[in-house]
Amino acid sequence: SSIDIPSSVTRIGARAFYRCSSLSSIDIPSSVTRIGARAFYRCSSLSSIDIPSSVTRIGARAFYRCSSLSSIDISSSVTSIGVGTFAGCSSLPSIVIPSSVISIGAKAFYRCSSLSSVAIPSSVTSIGNEVFKECSSLSSIDIPPSVTSIGDLAFEYCSSLSSVAIPSSVTSIGYGTFEYCSSLSLIGIPSSVTNIGDWAFYRCFSLSSVIIPSGVTSIGYGAFKECSSLTSVEVPSSVISIEQSVFSGCLDIVLQVPKDSEAEKYAKKYRIKYETYE
Repeated sequence: SSIDIPSSVTRIGARAFYRCSSLSSIDIPSSVTRIGARAFYRCSSLSSIDIPSSVTRIGARAFYRCSSLSSIDISSSVTSIGVGTFAGCSSLPSIVIPSSVISIGAKAFYRCSSLSSVAIPSSVTSIGNEVFKECSSLSSIDIPPSVTSIGDLAFEYCSSLSSVAIPSSVTSIGYGTFEYCSSLSLIGIPSSVTNIGDWAFYRCFSLSSVIIPSGVTSIGYGAFKECSSLTSVEVPSSVISIEQSVFSGCLDIVLQVPKDSEAEKYAKKYRIKYETYE
């Protein structure tokens, strides 16, 4: 149920404590510089862990489905959080990512269903695919201006997420990034964004209005499909490509479009209500 690792150990190898389901506590000495992939995979009784400042790297799925883990301190020397590192840590309510971290890998916090707050430092430049997918308690998040890319499905099924401000450093909203965010009522899209990907806001039932900035040139398939509360979307003249089914199921929508624009042609073609502006 517990273990003391001697100070002679410099690395915890891959699968070192794989499925040690009764392990409840462990002390990692300051001699350890690396925690390997799946090191604590499905240690379902592990409730807390302190990662010393000597650790610079945490491997993929290192704490995958540590379902009792409710507290973790990440070392200020860690530069990246790997693929699925904390995925399935369903008891983890919050996490502070240190300013040493540059990238957050795919599915890093996938299905952390109790996670309600995350502090992302300005050192982070990329958020990987599905990072916060199915974090159903996450109600808000601040994305720092250092982030240039947000991965596909990054916030899919974050059903408590009510607002997001996307920083002006981001140029693209990826595939399904916010789909099924059923509480999302406010989204700020900066003028730096040039592309809104397929299914980006699919089934965001609480979204009532959207202003698409003048930098956007393309809107992907089903991007706002079945956003049933969506009544107003302003589409700029910069948009030259709009895929099919973008507004399907938005029964009360009225598009605000420039006269003689591609958006107006789209509205006419698919019989969507619209109003023009000069």
